[in-house]
Amino acid sequence: MQQIAKPITLQLPVEYDIRLDAFSKASQCTRDDIALQAIEDYLDMQEYQIRMIKEAVKEADSPSAVFLEHEEVVQRLKNLCYP
Repeated sequence: MQQIAKPITLQLPVEYDIRLDAFSKASQCTRDDIALQAIEDYLDMQEYQIRMIKEAVKEADSPSAVFLEHEEVVQRLKNLCYP
């Protein structure tokens, strides 16, 4: 099933426009396809980061959360690097 697409207008710095054209020619992909993939990748990463932050906050707020002092973290890292 094909999705309905909504056109958008985007102001690109000239340098990005040149790079987009060059990449489009090199990859034989349309500028639209490249821009769409870049937006999709960006949104996927940002949504993932938000989910991970929310999970970490939830874990930190739980009664079973364990927090370490800075010195303990440093010591554990040293032990990992120099057993």
